[in-house]
Amino acid sequence: MGRLFGTDGVRGIANSELTIELAMKLGQAGAYVLTKENAHKPTIIVGCDTRISGGMLANALMAGICSVGANAIYLGVLPTPAVAYLTRKYKVDAGVVISASHNPMEFNGIKFFNAEGYKLSDALEDEIEELIHNNMNNVNMPIGAEIGKIEYKTDAKEDYVKFVKSVVDVDLTGVRIVADCAEGAAYYTAIRTLTELGADVVAIHTNPDGTNINSNCGSTHMEELMARVVYEKAALGLAFDGDADRLLAVDENGKLVDGDELMAICGYYLKENRRLKKDTIVATVMSNLGFMLMGTKNGLRIEQTKVGDRYVLERMIEIGANLGGEQSGHIIFLDENTTGDGLISALHLLEVVVKTKKPLSELAQIMEVMPQALVNAKVPNHKKDKYMEYAEIAEEIQEIEKMFAGEGRVLIRPSGTEPLVRVMIEGKNQKVIEKEAHKLAELITKTML
Repeated sequence: MGRLFGTDGVRGIANSELTIELAMKLGQAGAYVLTKENAHKPTIIVGCDTRISGGMLANALMAGICSVGANAIYLGVLPTPAVAYLTRKYKVDAGVVISASHNPMEFNGIKFFNAEGYKLSDALEDEIEELIHNNMNNVNMPIGAEIGKIEYKTDAKEDYVKFVKSVVDVDLTGVRIVADCAEGAAYYTAIRTLTELGADVVAIHTNPDGTNINSNCGSTHMEELMARVVYEKAALGLAFDGDADRLLAVDENGKLVDGDELMAICGYYLKENRRLKKDTIVATVMSNLGFMLMGTKNGLRIEQTKVGDRYVLERMIEIGANLGGEQSGHIIFLDENTTGDGLISALHLLEVVVKTKKPLSELAQIMEVMPQALVNAKVPNHKKDKYMEYAEIAEEIQEIEKMFAGEGRVLIRPSGTEPLVRVMIEGKNQKVIEKEAHKLAELITKTML
């Protein structure tokens, strides 16, 4: 059996790969590993996004938590970053989110936060996996009064809204914003927050029915938002993903502003106001070459890590940085929250727009986006880490790297959450890089299937 945990928790198709049995075992093993040092009876909070499978998996997970003697508090539908924050606020022992983030609705996932609101280390995940593989050997299952209980808390979203409103000093009175909530967890919290801060909000995709999350909306499908911003004559558009830990934006002309550009805009503003620690932004190897050049030009140090927000976060903590993130819009403002938070990212962006009195299109000119081609190659999940073991793939990558030497780069990486290998080529000529990326992706699929 392969490793259960990917780059962002345990993911799979709900009721097929991510079964209620696995959810229960993750509840048992996770609760045991995260709370075994406690002298008191531990408590774990659980939230989920709007997927139809959320309630099913949450109940199985909470049954597992209670079976090892821990209590569970079910918070209902909440953004992932809200659970990270509330784990700290409520002083509980751990938090769990049932969500597959930006993935289609049939997928779901389970991710844990420790008592400080941070995602788990590889070592802790390995410990949880080992317990599951060994069928909870040597773990005593309590009986009688020692069994855990489940409570339900319905007002947690208000605590999160109150918190978010307090962390960024911005008055949005009269600012017209189109907000796309992806039929996901932001449908209440984002609209409530923006409205209470005075914004004139045009809310779209805020009617989740359990099956429409991320469906042609949100940060993975920006076309409708881009058109709507222009139609509404809005200052900008905000796009969240299903669990609201990501943000992408649209300027007043309907042009996409991605995570790299958002970090450049906010990072430069924070630096100018002496709020950017070490004058440093932590990004990943997937960040655009233009982002690196922007850093050099504006006296910003750009640190790079491998792909995955957990690695960005680890590096931020290691060097004492307070801003980092990914091109996908997963941005961490570490002074405010311990994980990517789409709503906090939105408020930081709006702070720059309001206080500089500049339109987003002008602010985005801080960096020139170099053309990129990103193509997904479908491969069997158990083989996705082994693409370099195939001689014809390794040779083709070498050939392309020779072709683009000095004027671009090739980056190939397996997806942490899906049965895909991602092919990214960056260079000056969009047509050429797209042709090469598609050619390489087809070769990878053909060779590995």
